[in-house]
Amino acid sequence: MNLRGVEKTDKWGYIFTVFYNGEKFHSFDEMAGKTTVKGEFRRVMNELGFTWAKGIQQGGRTDAKVSAERNLLYVSSNFQGDLKDVIFKFNEKMKESIFIRKVEKTFPNLSFPEFIEQREYLYRYPKKRIKRSLEEIERTIKEISGTYDVSLFTDKKGLGLKEHERTVEVSYEKGILKFIGNSFMPKQVRNMAGYIFSGNVETYPGKFLTLERVYIKKELDDKIILSALDIKIDGVEKIEKTKDESLYIFYVKTENKGEVIGKNASNIKNLRKKFGNIVIREI
Repeated sequence: MNLRGVEKTDKWGYIFTVFYNGEKFHSFDEMAGKTTVKGEFRRVMNELGFTWAKGIQQGGRTDAKVSAERNLLYVSSNFQGDLKDVIFKFNEKMKESIFIRKVEKTFPNLSFPEFIEQREYLYRYPKKRIKRSLEEIERTIKEISGTYDVSLFTDKKGLGLKEHERTVEVSYEKGILKFIGNSFMPKQVRNMAGYIFSGNVETYPGKFLTLERVYIKKELDDKIILSALDIKIDGVEKIEKTKDESLYIFYVKTENKGEVIGKNASNIKNLRKKFGNIVIREI
């Protein structure tokens, strides 16, 4: 991530952790004339005054009818208003279908999928419908866990992708299948669930599948921006820092900027000796 790039833009990146009920949507990605997860997120956030220049990136893409407990939506925005108020109003309006659990601030203009470490899915298939024994299920789970070409478990769209090798670890506990992997092909989890529970490659219903969690890489987690309430500097209205303390952001009023920087940048040089990388933002 480019620290200097932060100095040249008034935007920040925002990671929204969201729940959504897949039964309420036609699909995840935006489609003209259809009610979709990304489409409704965009529409309502725009209505509430939160806008962004580019599209919405996601931690995990889900099939039709598939729900998420904690998917991640990332945007870059120069929004200057009360984000807590926007989120409150969004959740009041959309709580039956989408709910924003939290938002984290980070660097703008990221290629977000590159910073995803793993995705975790749960498949809760009704026990009364399962015909295979526990021994057969556990044997099949061992068979399909690992790193290999998973083309058998995808569809035509997946077969058209350049890379077919994936890493997946599958477990089964208390009647729930858990899939953890670095990435998944279209319908991979639902087809694997069908294979585990029936012995045949079948696309099991999406309504029993949940994207439980998306794990970001440490590189991005370290660059989550936090308030630095314990630091006070004359002329600085607010201070933020990255989680790993590799960057500090000083927010100053325009009329105080020269004072904070100092004659011949003497003040800012001393501050950088103490804190390291510093970006000054006018407010």
